[in-house]
Amino acid sequence: MALETVNTNAQEEQPFEDTVVKIFRCSKVVKGGRRFSFAAQVVVGNRAGRVGIGYGKANEVPLAVEKAVKDAKKSLHTISLVGRTIPHQITGKYMSTKIILVPASPGTGVIAGSSARAVLEYAGVQDVLTKVIGSTSAKNVVKATMDGLLKLRDKEMVESLRGVEVEPVKRW
Repeated sequence: MALETVNTNAQEEQPFEDTVVKIFRCSKVVKGGRRFSFAAQVVVGNRAGRVGIGYGKANEVPLAVEKAVKDAKKSLHTISLVGRTIPHQITGKYMSTKIILVPASPGTGVIAGSSARAVLEYAGVQDVLTKVIGSTSAKNVVKATMDGLLKLRDKEMVESLRGVEVEPVKRW
């Protein structure tokens, strides 16, 4: 019971927002002409370290978006952040897409394409540099960005895994 109360309070403080990354239209040729179906890719997050991606298909756009939002809320993940940026440089991979995420100094903003920007902003990252290598397909870039964010480790996590104290490298 206590856990449920904590979760509802957390959701009230930081409500989840969603955005459509891309709508995909598919057509099938039938005897009477063309029949269209739609797929939607959506990012859901609270801009404070929780983010999820979803994909939904339907015969109409609103239904596809609704399914995608439902799917994204089922796949929410917690991301390690250090203030407004990520703790360290990381490379995310998905199929033929690689994305390099580099922490940036305060005030830089999110330097990324539209697909990666949606995931990073809804995760709560405000200062980061990115570079996509390989395929720039929206589906692959979103999944590669999510892979990179899930690989991030903060100082406490590294210390507990190694059993030693870690001193951060001073860059600026």
